[in-house]
Amino acid sequence: MENFYYKSPIGILEIVSENDGLISLKLVNAEGLSSEENDFLKDVKTQLREYFSGNMRNFSIKINPKGTVFQKLVWEELLKIPYGKTASYCEIAENIGRPKAQRAVGSACNKNPIMIIIPCHRVVSKNGNLGGFAYGSSLKRKLLDMEASAD
Repeated sequence: MENFYYKSPIGILEIVSENDGLISLKLVNAEGLSSEENDFLKDVKTQLREYFSGNMRNFSIKINPKGTVFQKLVWEELLKIPYGKTASYCEIAENIGRPKAQRAVGSACNKNPIMIIIPCHRVVSKNGNLGGFAYGSSLKRKLLDMEASAD
């Protein structure tokens, strides 16, 4: 398992990979000890830099998030939300064949181990309100605004 830290425009991101697959991407308060930067980690860092500059719409990074079968089903559905667009918790629940599971979808979003690349920040309430976000609503708004302004 390799850990790498990247100073992004939103803070320090911890990148964790295993067998050239991304298993975690999260905000942390401080940098830890980074593994030696291999080609996979360089590619992740490059794609993140491109995303934050508004030039990356679709990531091409192999991901392998750890979670339950339900969580993985939700995360796969989140990958279908286009850059700069949003979907509601209700829409995600319906799309995975569990129309009454909006709260469970919200919980799966909260447990998303690969922020940005699995775009849980693009999931909003049915009425258009932001809804929750593991890193706070102001960061969610910032990411959505950044994507909207890049179009």
